[in-house]
Amino acid sequence: MGLSRLAALHGVATSFSPSPDVTVPVPDGTVTAVLAALGVDAATPAEIGRSLAAAESAAASRLLPPTVVVWSGEPLPAALAALPPGADLTVEPESGPGATEPPPPLRMRVPGTPGTVSQDGPAPSWWTEPPLGVHRLTARAAGHRYAAATLVVAPDRVPRPAARTHGFLVQLYSLLSRRSWGMGDLGDLADLAAWAGRTLGSGFVQVNPLHAAVPGAPTDPSPYRPSSRRFPDPVHLRVESIPEYGHVPDRAALEDLRQDAASLAEAVLGKGALIDRDAVWELKRQALEHVVRVPLTPGRRAAYCDFLAGQGRALEDHALWCALAEVHGPHWRGWPAGLRDPRSPQSARARSELMDRVDFHCRLAWLADEQLAAAQAAARDAGMAVGIVHDLAVGVHPDGADAWAQQDAFARGMSVGAPPDAFNAHGQDWGLPPWRPDALAASGYAPYRDLLRGLLVHAGALRIDHVMGLFRLWWVPEGRPPTEGTYVSQDAEAMLAVLVLEAHRAGAVVVGEDLGTVEPGVREALARRGVLGTSVLWFERDWDGDRRPLPPERWRRDCVATATTHDLPSTAARLTGDHVTLRHRLGLLGRPLDEELAEDVAGTSEWLAHLAALRLLPEGEGDEEAAVRAVHRFLLRTPALMTGVWLPDTVGDRRPQNIPGTWDQYPNWRLPVAGPDGHPLTLEEIALSPRLRRLMEVFGPPRDTPGERTPPPAARRP
Repeated sequence: MGLSRLAALHGVATSFSPSPDVTVPVPDGTVTAVLAALGVDAATPAEIGRSLAAAESAAASRLLPPTVVVWSGEPLPAALAALPPGADLTVEPESGPGATEPPPPLRMRVPGTPGTVSQDGPAPSWWTEPPLGVHRLTARAAGHRYAAATLVVAPDRVPRPAARTHGFLVQLYSLLSRRSWGMGDLGDLADLAAWAGRTLGSGFVQVNPLHAAVPGAPTDPSPYRPSSRRFPDPVHLRVESIPEYGHVPDRAALEDLRQDAASLAEAVLGKGALIDRDAVWELKRQALEHVVRVPLTPGRRAAYCDFLAGQGRALEDHALWCALAEVHGPHWRGWPAGLRDPRSPQSARARSELMDRVDFHCRLAWLADEQLAAAQAAARDAGMAVGIVHDLAVGVHPDGADAWAQQDAFARGMSVGAPPDAFNAHGQDWGLPPWRPDALAASGYAPYRDLLRGLLVHAGALRIDHVMGLFRLWWVPEGRPPTEGTYVSQDAEAMLAVLVLEAHRAGAVVVGEDLGTVEPGVREALARRGVLGTSVLWFERDWDGDRRPLPPERWRRDCVATATTHDLPSTAARLTGDHVTLRHRLGLLGRPLDEELAEDVAGTSEWLAHLAALRLLPEGEGDEEAAVRAVHRFLLRTPALMTGVWLPDTVGDRRPQNIPGTWDQYPNWRLPVAGPDGHPLTLEEIALSPRLRRLMEVFGPPRDTPGERTPPPAARRP
């Protein structure tokens, strides 16, 4: 009982339910290890008793929790409503942008006579609501009790799209144009957004995480296991678009690099080679070494200095990690002892000794920031209501820059994953260290706030991968299998409040990826705050009823409705059953191939019959391209605020970008967008694709732009 009570006080689960009627106990060793990662000793019964007494005493004497959330216009939270009569509160508001001096503090006193505060009505008369923001709150009560906390005052909801809209979902690296250096870049993103907005009336383009990767040989290609979520990867730069590029003295060197880049692109587009991110980066790095040696103009220098000042120590740490990784390799736990601590004298000395390399990586972050801004500007100039939808990965690589710079915020010896369930009896270990909830709360969620602010600055919307992680995450102790992990709870109210506040400040929509196992109440809590969910057609069934396809009118409104995602088969592959035979070749099926195919055909046929019954498939069954159009007609029948079209679906691509459960068995994250025959297509070819035009006519007739005409039937490609 003592261990269970101690675990509960720290948000550590001692059991979990993989299904509503099943409860599985968590091994005591797991609970003890997780508590140790949170700084709580539970190694022996005596230590459990001492830790429990200390935790209960602290909870009883605490006047305020470390972070207090107030939703603007809503009743006060229990932490404030329960303050004793006569307590004095002081709120020191944060300074707004451009403020020359801090705002005056707000002072309040809880009435001296005992009473209760209704949690269903408005705030009490003694309360003066501070402005939206993150403030410092102090409270004093009789008996010399004192507490200081972070006060988050948030609006009640995040912004929403002004009207229903549709857009493309694409992995940016897979989108090559004739100007790409072997993989898609931020210039291609801007071009895609400008074309889709002006020609197709699209409202957004959603991309994969553009976070900085851990360098290596080879680099981990997954965009969901980055070195840093705070800063973008310079591999996405369109080098020729950098203003200083045109002033590089050694034009011959640049031309040689351009020719090598053209060969890389031709290998992918013409010969079917895989995208080679490392080769692309090596060419871009050499070109950027030339570019950054060009002196900045006074105006550009001032803009760079402003960027450095705005990013502060976070950018300095990131750039120093990059510089140290060039010298000592990317695995910082193997660096000389002094350099493993970003605040050590040795790290300070290295910052000075490697100043040129630190500045190089700072400059790349600035250049990427400029091109991210240009992509969003291109989207909005093209009339997109939302623009670029960026993606926030659930965590970071344990050897990366964030894990090095924020060591106190991460739980040591722990990894994030997923528990065993009906789809994966072995559970999952994603190899990502989790943030410590207690450290986040003690810092006023500063790392989380900074992360969101950096991502939202050039975003029309933000997709949050595994949004359930705002509520709880499955922690796996090092050396244990994923089946022996446990859930650790976050302060979901605080995580949501910070998210809503930062999205409000940026004027950005928020989309949560809420697929898979979702704790009861999570979707409702997200919807209450305006966070859109993710609904994939093939999974939307009446699970509590007849388990048949869910009629379109019963879909939720607050979601992005789509036919697939980067982790799922393309629509063409699903309709043809190609995805089942592919998984069979990879040894991923749990049953014989004929059984899996029979079940897949039955499910697909049921959906096609449903589409036909709704008169969305006038061409009849047996026409794959017509069925893809019918799927999207169905999505438009739902009330979903946003409808996402997987860009490879527009040209009949059959290959998934990622197959969970594989590493080197399948070329995850390295495939260009291709046609039905597997031949890669450039952005220019995609834009002229008759198949794409026929699909997008489901959303409305295309608007031909000057110089771009729909080719006559005889000239159309299949």
